[in-house]
Amino acid sequence: MAFLHQSLKRSVQRSRIPVNTALKFCTSNTVPRQCYPHNSSLVPSSAGARRLYHDMSVNTSTRTSDSSSVERTSENDSTEAYSEIYDIVPDFGIYSVILPPEPIVFGVEHIKPLRSVPSHIAHPAYAAQVLGGSVGGGTASERTNATATGGLTSLLPRPKIALGTLAETRIRAAANLAKRTREYGGSLVKPGVTTNEIDKAVHEFVVTHGAYPSPLGYKGFPKSCCTSVNNIIAHGIPDDRPLEDGDIVNIDVTVYLDGYHGDTSQTFPVGNVDALGWSLIAATNLALKEGISACGLNQPYKGIGHAIHHLLRRLNRSCAIDHSQEVDEARSFCVSPQFTGHGIGTEFHTPPWIIHDLNEEPGTMQLGDCFTIEPCIIQGTKPTCWTFPDGWTASTMDCARSAQVEHMVLITEKGVEVLTE
Repeated sequence: MAFLHQSLKRSVQRSRIPVNTALKFCTSNTVPRQCYPHNSSLVPSSAGARRLYHDMSVNTSTRTSDSSSVERTSENDSTEAYSEIYDIVPDFGIYSVILPPEPIVFGVEHIKPLRSVPSHIAHPAYAAQVLGGSVGGGTASERTNATATGGLTSLLPRPKIALGTLAETRIRAAANLAKRTREYGGSLVKPGVTTNEIDKAVHEFVVTHGAYPSPLGYKGFPKSCCTSVNNIIAHGIPDDRPLEDGDIVNIDVTVYLDGYHGDTSQTFPVGNVDALGWSLIAATNLALKEGISACGLNQPYKGIGHAIHHLLRRLNRSCAIDHSQEVDEARSFCVSPQFTGHGIGTEFHTPPWIIHDLNEEPGTMQLGDCFTIEPCIIQGTKPTCWTFPDGWTASTMDCARSAQVEHMVLITEKGVEVLTE
């Protein structure tokens, strides 16, 4: 589960600015949104997703007559209105844009009830306070520290896993269960399945294996995993929208087993995904691989972001228009600077913070360091995002698709070991 780095947040103010012209086709209704890194603004919303159909290579009449590919938002849609949109929006592919459900409700208090976890299963401190159950795992001082900090991870020390001890055995077991949970969740992905159904199945899988689904109750999160579809960058809340043919969905799972968290995610295709969607998934997998390759004993943490940055730069140059320096917006990629990897162990999110772009984050990797690398790669060159009224769901500003993949790694005498592979 990606961490929204406090130092990367910007001040959020409520203001009224014009809705982006490129989004007019979604709906004429507007709701306040929280926006990072810019100020809040008014954005389109709808009762469900809208079909986004971009094809710059064909004329407008062809687009508007293709009823199988275009879902109109109203009977009054005109060829002229669509033509204006196609002129200014990059061709990011064919997919549904995910927007806040209506009627608009702020927060997540209405998402009830929370799924139950048997009391005999050890709960992390934050969840025990919300759901009850036992607080288990780690030393007494670690549990006291978790409660005392109240989730303020900046106050927590950088975790270390004592290699060759029970701590290493347990962190490996948690990571392995997270991997199996991710694979199980991915096996359920197909058109027609809702993310709520996936969440329910993931919850039952984790509990059956004697673990607690870490997202449940974390800072108020109401579900047992995150499911981020299409333009959702991270922290998507599972709901009753059926997955559609052509969607991409990231399933982010974390388990709490014997006092240690295991965290991993993957972006899965739903049915027949278009070529640009597959390219995005491939670029995201390459970004994770490149980030891991920068890891090793005494290697700088900032090297991870530098490696990913230079990979994306090479990919973007390879698809430049006519081999010039001009970037092809629709076929280029950028990385979200807001969401970072993080240290993990007896606590869910701790230092070090793994920034996936150019940065000067201090520190080098030492024996026993355990952390996640989880780049969110976005279509185009605009990595800005905004949050839905629920306070969690983060969408790209221009409704471009985003994909994410995440592994836990451990620094050992041999270098770096991927625990969730």
